[in-house]
Amino acid sequence: EVQLVESGGGLVQHGGSLRLSCAASGFTFDDYAIGWFRQAPGKEREGVSCISSSDSTTYYTDSVKGRFTISSDNAKNTVYLQMNSLKPEDTAVYYCAAVFVHCSWYGQDFDYWGQGTQVTVSS
Repeated sequence: EVQLVESGGGLVQHGGSLRLSCAASGFTFDDYAIGWFRQAPGKEREGVSCISSSDSTTYYTDSVKGRFTISSDNAKNTVYLQMNSLKPEDTAVYYCAAVFVHCSWYGQDFDYWGQGTQVTVSS
């Protein structure tokens, strides 16, 4: 059974940090790129970051560049999203998702999704 399980969300003050984890199982982790998406209430889902399986290239949406860092521990089949200098506008449900080999900014390209973890940044 394919599973992506996010953890690490919570409530944090403006300027604080959180580290999200995405633990994967049930598929060949090394063959898949892992992306992070988020969806705030009343807004469309947006791609936040992605790490490629082939060469570990990382991608970030402009609003999080310099603040968020994505990394992968292939031995643990886990991808992390370190989020620093958090802002209230980062408040959303964060999802990780898996796509075969290459990163994409389009959710419809992804094959597997986690259940999401809530991140709330207070002002």
